[in-house]
Amino acid sequence: MCLRNGLAGLVAALLPLAAVAASSTAPQPPPAVLFENVRVFDGTSARLSAPSNVLVVGNLIQSISSQAVAPPTGATLTRIQGGGRTLMPGLIDNHVHIALSTTGQADLLSPATTAEVLQARATAEAGDMLMRGFTSVRDMGGPLLTARPAIDKGELPGPRIYASGAMISQTSGHGDSRLPQERSRRFFGEVSKGEQLGANYIADGRDEVLTATRENLRAGATQIKVMAGGGAASAYDPLDVTQYTLDEMKAAVEAASDWNTYVTVHAYTPRAVRRAVEAGVLCIEHGQLLDEDTMKLLADKGI
Repeated sequence: MCLRNGLAGLVAALLPLAAVAASSTAPQPPPAVLFENVRVFDGTSARLSAPSNVLVVGNLIQSISSQAVAPPTGATLTRIQGGGRTLMPGLIDNHVHIALSTTGQADLLSPATTAEVLQARATAEAGDMLMRGFTSVRDMGGPLLTARPAIDKGELPGPRIYASGAMISQTSGHGDSRLPQERSRRFFGEVSKGEQLGANYIADGRDEVLTATRENLRAGATQIKVMAGGGAASAYDPLDVTQYTLDEMKAAVEAASDWNTYVTVHAYTPRAVRRAVEAGVLCIEHGQLLDEDTMKLLADKGI
């Protein structure tokens, strides 16, 4: 009987403490943003909306109305006066080079352009890209932005970045960034500056392509970029050449597929694109020189 009374007293004493703990750990409503007096472009109509109010709670648009909108009770509210200006969804740029767009080729190869310098420029460019209205981008080659985790956490301004990492190129390919006098690291030379900065891999043969692909994936790439043809911004490869053998390209595709992602290729010509398709590539960048039959092939395969 005394034990029972003692337990009852203990429970009675703990109940107020439990109530305080429950109130202090109760989930708080997410912050809210109310855009007032805006014209909405939603991408489904050619016309702007009537003057409207848009309530965003957390990361979700909760209400769009031409009438007054009541914010959720208890939420921290930020009001933004639109003044009749246009509100629209964030833009997506499907092909950017965040780091490389900040630095010309000669500057990239300069001793003064260190990895730290390049990353600082790229971080600033990511913030500028967000302020231009791009909330998601697909980075199609270059050093992985070391600030990307901070951007994802909201600690730095920038878009969501789907990054390819270092571009994978054969020797003499579109991603071979060596100067004319630089020897190959396989033949008495050193690792090129572009490879040291993480801008590209020069990979020949199935084994090297597999390793380059896996290194990119290990570093956080979300897709893989392979150079399958010539380009205009490189010193050695004419625009119409085809690059990488079928087996080499298949190696990249297999490694990416095992990682549940895909390979996209830089290619202009029907021959380069058809070889990439045969290898299992799922996306083509550029392709301005394609013929109608190859375009139909891409359409039929959903590439």
